[in-house]
Amino acid sequence: MTPHMLTRSLDRGAAIFLMVVAACGILIPLSNLLLPTGSFLQVPTYLVALWGKYVCYAILALSIDLIWGYCGILSLGHGAFFALGGYAMGMYLMRQIGTRGVYGNPILPDFMVFLNWQKLPWYWYGFDMFWFAALMVLVVPGLLAFCFGWLAFRSRVTGVYLSIITQAMTYALLLAFFRNDFGFGGNNGLTDFKDILGFNVQAEGTRAALFALSCLALIFSFLICRSVVSSKLGKVLIAIRDAESRSRFLGYRVESYKLFVFTLSACMAGVAGALYVPQVGIINPSEFAPGNSIEAVIWVAVGGRGTLVGAALGAIVVNYAKTFFTSGVLAPYWLFMLGALFILVTLLLPKGIVGTFSAWRESTRERRPAATSASAAAEDGITEPNMAE
Repeated sequence: MTPHMLTRSLDRGAAIFLMVVAACGILIPLSNLLLPTGSFLQVPTYLVALWGKYVCYAILALSIDLIWGYCGILSLGHGAFFALGGYAMGMYLMRQIGTRGVYGNPILPDFMVFLNWQKLPWYWYGFDMFWFAALMVLVVPGLLAFCFGWLAFRSRVTGVYLSIITQAMTYALLLAFFRNDFGFGGNNGLTDFKDILGFNVQAEGTRAALFALSCLALIFSFLICRSVVSSKLGKVLIAIRDAESRSRFLGYRVESYKLFVFTLSACMAGVAGALYVPQVGIINPSEFAPGNSIEAVIWVAVGGRGTLVGAALGAIVVNYAKTFFTSGVLAPYWLFMLGALFILVTLLLPKGIVGTFSAWRESTRERRPAATSASAAAEDGITEPNMAE
């Protein structure tokens, strides 16, 4: 993937979006670290972590929009890939605690000591090295997506049936990770992280760096998605979305295209989960809850399916609204408000906020030349013939 392929796929809206993300990734950490506490322009550390979480959600929304908006694959279990990436990073962070844990065991995490585990499970080996954990962030979600997609797409499972199967997959993982004997902390999950790459995860500098890294990951994820959907591959994906049977009749290996984009999307979701965990400070089985995956689909629908920019903005806007409304008297009604928002957007703005705005702008551009041509013809004395004559 060459830089030319990445840059030529950008339009004006995408370029503005990337510049805004890059500016936030630079200015917010600098504001947090350089300006004095209490200054009007100083961004508090808790807001840096909160906005970092929003950026991770935006990456997850991009991964869903890539498969749903451009290939027609509605996954209601994408939170599973997000959580698996988070657990891979959480395992690395747990191995870094060492003797600083409650029980002071240099090898076993505290929850294993509490449950009288005698040795570290084999699947925890290697997670004391960052490069191995970073590799697993991509490999584990990608491998699960590849195996699941290979079985589902070869069986030609589509539509609502595929959505139900993806939901069943994430629910099965939820039940498995809840078990204490599974080796991932059970209901409590993984928490009490100390440092990452030798830096204290609670320090202001570390949080600022994680936020900047999340913005950088969002930029790269967006560029990858744009390069995919703007290429010949993207045109085939759209053809599969709009007429899968006809695409198969024309000789395209539909299953292979679906499998590739589904696996790529899962890897992106895993990266989002890996960046999410050190900023939030915990990962537990609740991240596998089907409701989380459904909520992520709502972000994409609200922002604009098939727009990429809309998906990212939808994730940020909806989660900001969630933070705002769940901290007051409206907290018990947030889920009702979210459901109402999804229904209203589906009925009134089926293309989402960004999609509707883009359609309105295009229609305005089309009308403007027609009006200009009509006025010019009137000035030249040219009129339309009267059919009655």
